[in-house]
Amino acid sequence: MGKFLILIVSVLIILAGCSNSKANGTAEGTKELVLAHNQPTNHPVHKSLVDFKERLEKKSNGRLKLKIYANGQLGSEREVIEMTQTNAIQFTKVSASALESFSESYSLFSMPYLFKSPKSYRAIMKKPEIQKAFFNTTEDNGFIGITYYDAGVRNMYTKDRIIKTNADMKGLKTRVQPSKTSVQMIDALGGTPTPMSFSEVYTALQSGIIDAAENNETALTDNKHGEVAKHYFYTEHAMVPDILIMNKDAYDQLTNQEKKWLKEAAEESTVSHEKRWDKQVKKAIETAKEDMDVEFHEVNKASFLKAVKPLQEQFKNNKETKEQYELIKEVEKNEQNKKFNR
Repeated sequence: MGKFLILIVSVLIILAGCSNSKANGTAEGTKELVLAHNQPTNHPVHKSLVDFKERLEKKSNGRLKLKIYANGQLGSEREVIEMTQTNAIQFTKVSASALESFSESYSLFSMPYLFKSPKSYRAIMKKPEIQKAFFNTTEDNGFIGITYYDAGVRNMYTKDRIIKTNADMKGLKTRVQPSKTSVQMIDALGGTPTPMSFSEVYTALQSGIIDAAENNETALTDNKHGEVAKHYFYTEHAMVPDILIMNKDAYDQLTNQEKKWLKEAAEESTVSHEKRWDKQVKKAIETAKEDMDVEFHEVNKASFLKAVKPLQEQFKNNKETKEQYELIKEVEKNEQNKKFNR
């Protein structure tokens, strides 16, 4: 069924592209590219992808055009990854967790407390050596990473359960992303992991299929989870980036100049995204408190850190993630040394 859907969507996109070319009098040499993702148009990541589109088209003087399909119009996260693999579309934005079945190195981002702080996370993720260590690992799967977007700090939120320490997570049915390491993470934190699609979380919380979920603050407002989940807890257990991926053949067909425009536009949109994200998170917290009566709580983070140490050791010693883990820690240490030597 998935492959059939990809085929149908591919044909429709090709036909639409031909129609648009005739209608707009597209100049010869212009390349029309397609990007699909599953976030709503009011989400900061979507706005940053629009920023990427505008920068790319401006830098290339219209030689590179980008059409964006938001809100899961072309399928689920897994389906749009497969479409990107086959070059039915050229780009998609997905969570790093969704990529771990294509490259186990991406599972490292599900390691609890991998980064020391949000500031450290951003500095590390923008480093070329870090991006290369992850982005090129999926070449054999038909796509590569282009840039990352901050998807916030993941925290726990519940329908009615109060969490103070990891002991309070016992028996808490918690939605996780459908990935092995996400399941391991919640299990290590003390909860009962329940894998499901993000689009199912609202009704699952409402009906009691799950007791909790974990995500950043914008999920409360942009996805209305604050209507059914009234307690948000700053466990700060993970920072899982969103990754913009591109079909490898489509990338290779670009000229060196076009690749330069593409990379510049992507990197600039990543930087501008950080301000956009911070503003949106602040707004989400205010809206959740004032309009949804969501209560925000601090927790005993030391209890969570202690509980996840065995899982952290697994990542440190796993041959598929060991090299990337050591690189992240090396870059983190260098960044700290720079800070102290200023």
